[in-house]
Formats: sequence, C-alpha cells, structure tokens
Amino acid sequence: MLRTIITSAFLITASAAQAGVPFSAWSEQRFGLFGGNDWTPTATSVSVVSQSDVSMLWTALPEQFAGVRNASWAWEVETSVPRTPLDQKGGDDRNLSLYFIFMPADIAEQNRGRPLRRMMNIEEARVLMYAWGGDHARAQILPSPYLGARGRTVAMRPASTGRAMESVDLAADYRRAFGSAPTALVGLALSADSDDTETVIRASLSDLILR
Repeated sequence: MLRTIITSAFLITASAAQAGVPFSAWSEQRFGLFGGNDWTPTATSVSVVSQSDVSMLWTALPEQFAGVRNASWAWEVETSVPRTPLDQKGGDDRNLSLYFIFMPADIAEQNRGRPLRRMMNIEEARVLMYAWGGDHARAQILPSPYLGARGRTVAMRPASTGRAMESVDLAADYRRAFGSAPTALVGLALSADSDDTETVIRASLSDLILR
C-alpha cells in the first residue's frame, strides 16, 4: 500500500499527440491528522480503500502537457459513500475526484517543484475536479467549499457503485467553470474522501489518457 512518495519517469515524448499517465509516478498528499487512504498504483491504474479517511495522489506534469484540452479514463466503485452535497464544507464525501490543475505558464515556471497544496493555493491557479459522488445532475458545475474562486467541481455520477468510461472536454468545462480559455495544465490529482460520513470506499481509476 502506498504510504510514501513514489518515483518513476513519464514514458512520453514532447511530440506525443496523446499519452497515458503512469500512476506509479504519483505521490500521496495527506491532510492534517488523517492517516491517509490505502492506495495501490500501477503504470495504468490505481485502486484505493478509504476507511473514514481522506488523502489524494498527485503529480506535476511535464511542460509538453500544458496544451492538453481533452481527457478520458475508466473508473469503478465497488463500495460507495452515501450521497452528499459536494459544495458543502465538512460534508462533501465522494468516492473519487480527478483534479486537473491549471495556471499561466510563467506562474507555473516560478513555482515548479512546489508541493501540491502550495500550487493549488496560488492565486492564479484554477482547478477542475471531476467527481463520482454527491447527488447532482450530470455535468453540473459546483463551487468548491475549499478553493473558493480557484476551484470548481464537475459532477459526473451520483454516489453509487458500478463501472464507467468518461471522456471530457477540458477546455469547454473550463470555460463553463471560470468564464475564460484554459491556461496551462500543470498537474493532476486523485482523491477519495470518506471521513465525514465515516464510511468505506473501494474504488479504482485506470487508462487515463490526455490529449
């Protein structure tokens, strides 16, 4: 189980039109006194067990990903949290959230190598979070109770079990969420959150492709 930083290299080139993102290159970010989830990453997939806990995996992206505007992935939930309001601080448990972190290229360069939480707190950062959880209409844009103007949640599927494929237009969703064209994509994160409802999540995400 993942409890420490994992290191690996991105197996892509600057000329790649599309690329898979190896989860074995991602690091765990914990919050406060929480012990963290149990993450099991491979090159093409990551599974998680969250027991009344919360944490996320994250990775910075090489510069060649800055212009990515579409993404696809598969995800599966075997054990689900109940349906919660995703825009409510302290009550927004969700099975999985996939984060896309953007900021202007010059700001990203100035902050290269900083931890995830520092990056997400930069004023110019913008974060799109695609969530399997809650009880909202598909594709509804919700304010983030933690990131303020910097973050928006895109509701994908209400809290439930099952397996699904997703394909998203990051540029279109960014415009809906923030009212402008997207800046450079600089990082990704994946969270599982069961602490508020004190329940259990068993879920996985695989085959993440950026285009």
